[in-house]
Amino acid sequence: MAQPNSKSTTPYLLDMDGLAALISALRRQGRQIVGPRLADDAVIYDDIETAADLPAGWGSEQAGGHYRLKRRDDNAVFGYGLAPQGWKRQLYPPRQKLFAARRQAGGFTVEPPPPPAPPLALIGVRACELAAIARQAKVFGDRAFADPGYQTRLSSAFIVAVQCAEAQATCFCASMGTGPEVTAGFDIKLTEVFVQKHHGFVAEAGSAQGAKLLKALKAPAAGPAEIKAAGVAVKNAARQNKHLDAEAARNLVAHPDHPRWDKVAERCLSCGNCTMVCPTCFCTTVEDVTDLKGDNAERWRKWDSCFTMDFSYIHGGAVRTETRSRYRQWITHKLSTWVDQFGEQGCVGCGRCVTWCPVGIDITEEAAAITGQERI
Repeated sequence: MAQPNSKSTTPYLLDMDGLAALISALRRQGRQIVGPRLADDAVIYDDIETAADLPAGWGSEQAGGHYRLKRRDDNAVFGYGLAPQGWKRQLYPPRQKLFAARRQAGGFTVEPPPPPAPPLALIGVRACELAAIARQAKVFGDRAFADPGYQTRLSSAFIVAVQCAEAQATCFCASMGTGPEVTAGFDIKLTEVFVQKHHGFVAEAGSAQGAKLLKALKAPAAGPAEIKAAGVAVKNAARQNKHLDAEAARNLVAHPDHPRWDKVAERCLSCGNCTMVCPTCFCTTVEDVTDLKGDNAERWRKWDSCFTMDFSYIHGGAVRTETRSRYRQWITHKLSTWVDQFGEQGCVGCGRCVTWCPVGIDITEEAAAITGQERI
C-alpha cells in the first residue's frame, strides 16, 4: 500500500483494455482481486476475475432510506456512487477465528493458524473510503496493542483508487475534508473520463509499485483534454447538497439532554444498519463455541454494534437500555469523543448511514439540530 504522503506522477491514459491489463497484472502477482460488481440488486465489493465483471453502464439512486440501481446513459464502470458495503469487510472481516483447540489424550491442543490469505488488490476505492481506511488503521495500530491481522492485510494491499465524477444525494465528504479528490493512500489513482465519445481513465501513480506497474502497461500519456476532463469531474463531485459543520458537531457531547434525542428515538429502530455500513465503526464481541461432545472449541471475534442491547451489558444489566441513549452514544462518539481518542472525527461523509437507515435518519440534520445550527 502507498504511504500517506505519496505523490502522484505523470498521468497516463488507459482504455478498457488497459484497465483489463492492469487487473490481469495484479492477478499475476498472486493477489486476490476485489472490486465492484452487481449482485442482489446492488453494487457490492467482492472478488472479480476480469474487467468484464465491473458494473459497466450502471449507476445508483440514493437518498435517505433509499437505494436503487439505474441504467446510465454511458458505459461508465465506476459511475455507481458508493456501494453499500465498504472495504472494511476485506480489511476487517465481519467474523474472524481467533483460535481453535482440539481435545487430545493429554488435554486440549491449540491448532495451528491457517496459511495466510493472498495479498489484496482493491479496485475502485473512493476518497472518503481511503480516509476511512486511514482512520481504522489508527484504531488498530496507533496504540500499544496493534491488530496484526488488519495491519498485515492493509500493508500488503495494492490500492487502485477512483475519483468521483458526481455526488450522490447523501454525500457530504466535501464538508468533512475527506473528498472527493483522492490525494494520498493509493498505489494507482484513476479518473474516469469521456472525451469526444472516447471512454478512458486518467491514471496516476501514488507509489513506487504503482509507477512500476503503469510503466509496464506501456500506456500513452494522458493529453491536455483528458487531464482537463478529470479535473472537471472532481469539481462536479464536490457540488454536494448535504453539509455537516464538523467543528460545531464536536460540541455534540455537551448536549446530553437535548430534546432532539427523544425525537430521533421515536424514529430509530435500533437495527444497527448505520453501524454495519459505516466504514469506520469497529465495535466487536467475542464468542466461544464448542461442538456437542466438547472435543472442539473455537473463539471468534465478530462485528457488534452499540445499538444492540447486549453490547453495553455488564453485571446487573445493560448500561444503555433506551434507544435515545444508544443513538446518542453512536453519534457523539462518531463526531465528538472520537477526536479525543484519535485526533480526528470518525465520520468521513460517505453518507451510507443515511442511505441505509430504514427510516432515513440523517446524521447531518441531527447534528445540526442538536448543536443549534438549524431550527428544531
